[in-house]
This record gives sequence, C-alpha cells and structure tokens, in this order.
Amino acid sequence: MNGTALASYPCGLPPCLFRPPAPEPDRIRRAHMKHQLDWSSYETAGQGDAYAGIPATGGDFAKAVAVCISDRSCLKKPKGVMCPSFRATDEAAHSPGERVKVLKDALNGEFGDNPFADPRIRDALELCVGCKGCKRECANQVDMAAIKIEVLAQRNAALGVSPRDRLFASLPRLLGERRWLASLVRWRNRSPWLARLGERWLGIAAGRALPEPAAQPYAAPAARATAPADTADDRRVILFVDTFARHFEPEIAAAAHAVLDAAGYQVEVLAPAAADGEQRPLCCGRTWLSLGQVDAARAEARRMQAALRPALEKGWPVVGLEPSCILSLRDDHLKLGLGAEAEALAKQVYLFEEFIAREHDRKRLQLKLKPLAGGKTLVHGHCHQKAVGAMKSLRKVLRLIPEFDFEFVEASCCGMAGHFGLEAEHAEISRRMAELDLLPALRAAPDAPVLANGFSCRHQIREGVARQPRHVALLLQAALA
Repeated sequence: MNGTALASYPCGLPPCLFRPPAPEPDRIRRAHMKHQLDWSSYETAGQGDAYAGIPATGGDFAKAVAVCISDRSCLKKPKGVMCPSFRATDEAAHSPGERVKVLKDALNGEFGDNPFADPRIRDALELCVGCKGCKRECANQVDMAAIKIEVLAQRNAALGVSPRDRLFASLPRLLGERRWLASLVRWRNRSPWLARLGERWLGIAAGRALPEPAAQPYAAPAARATAPADTADDRRVILFVDTFARHFEPEIAAAAHAVLDAAGYQVEVLAPAAADGEQRPLCCGRTWLSLGQVDAARAEARRMQAALRPALEKGWPVVGLEPSCILSLRDDHLKLGLGAEAEALAKQVYLFEEFIAREHDRKRLQLKLKPLAGGKTLVHGHCHQKAVGAMKSLRKVLRLIPEFDFEFVEASCCGMAGHFGLEAEHAEISRRMAELDLLPALRAAPDAPVLANGFSCRHQIREGVARQPRHVALLLQAALA
C-alpha cells in the first residue's frame, strides 16, 4: 500500500484497523433513570439468567419488570384475585404479562427518549387496579401494583398531575382542612346537574355516588381514669385511625377501640408527634401513592414514623382498620427509601383482625362474646387482604363468635379500587368487575348480612346491591357479652 493510499485513512490506517468511537446510544445514557421508588431489593434479580430479558434501561426497576417469566398464568381464570382487568375484558392486553411486554419495549428504547409520556404506556396500565393479586398468584410474584406507582410517578414528572388526580390524592388533607367539602359532596350526590358538571370538568363519573363524609369525624375517647399509668407494655396497643374511618365511618374506629378495650388492652389512638408543625390527623399516604405522587406520600410516611417512634422503640403493636392503608405500611412503604424505621414498622403493624387472631393464638385474649342473630353472613375479602394471606386471620376471628355462621365469597376485585371506580372512563369496567362474581353471589342470598373490611368494597356493594356491609370491628362490638 503506497503512502498516498494510507493518507486517505484517518491516522494513516485502513478501516479494518481503525474504528472511530460510536456515539453513546440513548438507551445507554438512560440506563440510570431517576427512580421514584426504591427498587434495590431487585438488584440481583435475573442476573446470570440468559432468558431473563432484562431491559437495557431502567436499572433495578427494569429487573422488577423482568421477573415476569411469561408463563401466561395471568391469562387463566381460576379462583383467586389475578387479574381483574383481564377477567372483565377477556383481552390479553389487560393482563400483567402483556403489560410487562409493553414496559420492556419502553425500557429498551422503542418508545423514544421520553417513554413514560407515550400513550402506549398509559394504555397498557389503564385498567390495572393495583390489587396485588399478581404479587401473590403470579409464579414469579411480579408486583404490578408497585410497578404502576413508579410508572405513574414517571408520567407525572413528564406530563404533570391532572386536577382530578390532585383532588383525589389530597382528600386526607382536604377533609381535615375544609369541612364544607362534606356538604358539597352531599349536594353533588343529590344534584344531577352538579354531578354532570363534575364529570365534564374533572372526569368524575356522574352516574356514581361519591362516599359521603360523616357529620362529625372520629374523635378519640378520653383516656380511662382507672387505667394504671404503669400498664405493662404487652397490654398496650396503638390504634391507627385512617382517613376513611376518621372522616367517613367513625363508628368503625369507635368499635375497634371498644373491642380492644374490652379485651383488656390499654388503647392509645395515634396522634401527630409533638414536633409536628401541622398537627393535622396522620395518614399513611395511600391516596398519594396510588396516584404516583410519591414525594407527598413520602412526606406523610415520615409524619407517621415520627409519631410512632416511641411505640416502635417499646415494641407496642400498631393496629389499623383499612387493608389498603395497613398493608401499604407493610409493603409499599418499604419502597419509599425511609430506612430502618419503615422496616421496623412493617413488622409491628397489624390489621385489626390479625391482631385479635394473634392474641388469641397466644392465649392472651380476654374477650367474651355472645351469639349473633341474622343467619349466615357472606364475607368479601379486600384484594390486599387476600394478597398477603390475611383472610386466614379473619376466619379465625369470626370463629370466636359462638354459633356464628359465615361463608367467604369466592371473588376477584370488587372493581371500585379507591378512585378507579369513580372515574368517568372507568365506571363501567368497575361495575363489570363487580358483576363477575361478587354481586351475583350477594344477590343469590338477598337476606344474608354482608361483611367487608375494605372501604371501597363496602361502597361498591352499597351501590351494586343496596346492602349495608359491616366491618369486622362492628361485628365484634355487637357480639360483646
């Protein structure tokens, strides 16, 4: 090769020996997306597995997505929770496995530089109700409920938060600060034109009633004058009154307090820490979290942690009433990056029925109960109760009532799922989910009492079959001897 020919190549070398550095692909530059949740528990997921199909971007979040092994179990309809949206639509696109495929495409760079703003991501997760059924029933426990929170948070960062989502998420704060909101809800429910206006402006389904706040929120009873100051630590209980019990059904919180008191426990209702500048009621942050407003949810979680610090240090159990709230403390809060205190709380917090069952198993329960009239009671479990196996505790507690006859309804999600069933575009599919199993089972026994521990479940049942379901705390209070 002569000198003239060599001079025509960069560095005087032929192309077979010289390769200019390729520009860094966008997909590599995006590998370290800013996570809104902590996905570090998936750090080693799929490593060394040539078939894991971990997307090129997204870091540990991508590994959480890739735990799906595409065995298509979510496209079957056995008894269980998974997957309400597929069951109701019969469309594979609304199953966890198909959602994973879309998310993998997005994280592999196929949706451009801003994948979470792409409508294909929105459409894939549109009907996910966050039931957590797949986390329990999927072969590899894909956590689509948590994945959806991350996706919504990323969409919020890219596109902003809609007024409706901001309203629904902020209800715990608004209900405490603006008491006139209760009157507005009642007016809206009785005024068709106002309901239609709400649908037009905010997308809240005009054909659905909104839950109406109680005339007065829950107020903790004064401490018993006879209660000894040196009550043993193993007889002390912290009662967490969530937003739904506090503002909508305060009788449930009162019933739980009465039952725990009758069982011989010194009950303390959780209140804000002394250093809390706001002093408004505490909230687990569930409404913010479910709508992808993670920073606000994290702030609420930190308020709870501050208030619970003394109880956590002393090992006092924390007892709550609403499955979605209490199980968020055990699950979703561990992804908020809140450290050891969140892990300690997750081990120390119980649903009301879990605590009663635990104390009975330990032979420490001092609870005298009498038979109840009314025939066989139908029991509907909240999806999150089913997802963590808490229905066993509920069964144990119901068996404590003498001669009590009950039957668990085999059903998937009720379809209300918090705000989901109230949204104009989801109201119809919400009803279809309820009509798969739950509402037909209730209609088949029109005179049977109904028990449902989930706030949304009770609302769906009231609308669907005009029945008044009760929380287990009310049932136990009625059975107190």
